[in-house]
Formats: sequence, structure tokens, C-alpha cells
Amino acid sequence: MKETLLVKHAIGGRTFLDSDRDGFPYELRQEGDRWHLSIRIGDSTQIEDAQVEELLVWKSELNVFLFQEDSDQPVQKRWFYVEKDAVHYDAEQQILVIEAASSISYTPDTFGPSSSSV
Repeated sequence: MKETLLVKHAIGGRTFLDSDRDGFPYELRQEGDRWHLSIRIGDSTQIEDAQVEELLVWKSELNVFLFQEDSDQPVQKRWFYVEKDAVHYDAEQQILVIEAASSISYTPDTFGPSSSSV
């Protein structure tokens, strides 16, 4: 299964981090009713300090998405709800930690209003 992790600005839709583009490893785990995402910024040669600094400016306005693609299934999208003060960066270890209070999974092709003929 192929996964793509995106960290985006919720208001403008600008992508701060993209696992396909930036090549960073990450770990996602659930602890109780919360999700913890650890991104190893230091393991990517594509991410510059300025990108992380810009992301941290907007840390209270982030959307996190995980796309899961299986060759014989439609793409599954998971959106993680990031609360205020739930983004932390350890500059020494170069690890970005994002905590999410909840997540919603859906298939983008079937999301939204359906059309019908009259």
C-alpha cells in the first residue's frame, strides 16, 4: 500500500510538507482517542529550515491528510483534526510532532453531494 502524508495550511490550502515530494519518514500511532504523528524532518534532504519555521508560524491552522492507495481499491483519505497548541518541534532532534484529537476517513470520489437525473 502506498501512503502520502500532507501537512497543509487550513486557510490557504498551501502545502507545507508532502511525504512524496520531501521524502521524510513519519510514524503515526493512536493512543486512546488521540493520534500522534512524528515527522523526522532531519532525515529529509528536501526540507529547509525556512519551511519548518513557516509551518510553525501557522501551526494553529494546519490540516493533516493521509492518502492510502491500494492498486485494487479507491484512494482512502484520512483527515486529522489538529487542535490549538498540538504542534511541537524539537529543533535539536529535528522531529515535528503533531497531535490530533480525531480523524475522519473517506473516499474522495464518493464525498460530497451526488448528482441525479430528473
